[in-house]
Amino acid sequence: MTEPVTTRASFPDGFSWGTATAAHQIEGGNWNNDWWRHEHQPGTLCAEPSGDACDSYHRWAEDADLVASLGFTDYRFSVEWSRVEPAPGEWSVAALDHYRRICDGLTARGVNPVVTLHHFTTPRWLADLGGWESADTVERFATFCEKVAVALGDVMTRACTINEPNVVAFYGWSFGVFPPGKRDPDLADRVTRTFIDAHRAAVEAIRTAAPGVPVGLTLSMSDWAAVGDGDDRTRAEAKLARYREFMEDRFLAATEGDDFIGVQAYSRARVGPDGVLRTGEEGVPMLPMGYELWPQALEATLRRAWEVTGGRVPLLVTENGIGTDDDDQRISYVERALEGVLRAIADGVDVRGYTYWSLLDNFEWVFGYRPKFGLVSVDRTTFERTPKPSAAWLGEIARAGTLPGDA
Repeated sequence: MTEPVTTRASFPDGFSWGTATAAHQIEGGNWNNDWWRHEHQPGTLCAEPSGDACDSYHRWAEDADLVASLGFTDYRFSVEWSRVEPAPGEWSVAALDHYRRICDGLTARGVNPVVTLHHFTTPRWLADLGGWESADTVERFATFCEKVAVALGDVMTRACTINEPNVVAFYGWSFGVFPPGKRDPDLADRVTRTFIDAHRAAVEAIRTAAPGVPVGLTLSMSDWAAVGDGDDRTRAEAKLARYREFMEDRFLAATEGDDFIGVQAYSRARVGPDGVLRTGEEGVPMLPMGYELWPQALEATLRRAWEVTGGRVPLLVTENGIGTDDDDQRISYVERALEGVLRAIADGVDVRGYTYWSLLDNFEWVFGYRPKFGLVSVDRTTFERTPKPSAAWLGEIARAGTLPGDA
């Protein structure tokens, strides 16, 4: 495997550096959403329930201290819809106050609060009303976004409407491993359209309630690669184009007029004549989540997002990271990914920030607590936080604005 040549350089002035979490993965006790129910259903594919997670609902100040002490400028976290609206039209002032305290606490520590409105979880009551299969959810989500924007508009730095709607649509309605656990491509297509409409409605609601707060979508992207020769190659390329259209292009088209696109990339997807390959290329390490160690994916996806959208919307890396027990491997992966960001910037791609996933070792959905993405480990019994060497390493890059060895 030939490594690309890297010209080291400093990141641009104003480039943001952050780390991220999501409410259900760290807060604990989010029993009122579809994921908690999914984790506890008989025969669930989830390795284990989320339970207390990292107890961050109560320990958020410890997490804010960590983000600030490590040198990051931004902290991306999500608001749990099922806490804010525990029943249809019933709004929790206490929950909104809680998330406002987090924003205030981050600001007091010199950290920008980046708020995600939907990160995989949907209130149970809404799921029971049809969830994302129902067009009515568009208006319900816009109303939720308006409530949050009114409460947090003067204390949040940036708003992300929906985290990886393509992943939710595919794994929930096509592949069947996310709630509601269905395998129906037609429903997946309907859900995709609902998510797109909900994003546009959310942008309008947030801009109306919190004018001046930048708002955008975050999208999971892959470095797609066709595998095969001759007719097999032709068939693989045709399948790849269909996957890309469903998973990426329709969502990228929906970002017209947004303030940013959040690119989230971890690896590549190899496509053969019969579909996505479940095995890696010989010589490329496989990670615990079942995909290849492929840091080149970040550069490839940034370039493609920029190309597909015609360079009309600035890009932010809102997630990139690696689930591994080997912290040296984490450092190597991130360094190579950041080299790719620098190459893209040097070629004119407008990338304005990098956010590592995740701050904490947390609940990784169907995989439970096995994958270790965190810069900080969390004791599963005491909840004690312990920064890993990668945390200090990345924090120093954030402070310096250059990779190690740069002048």
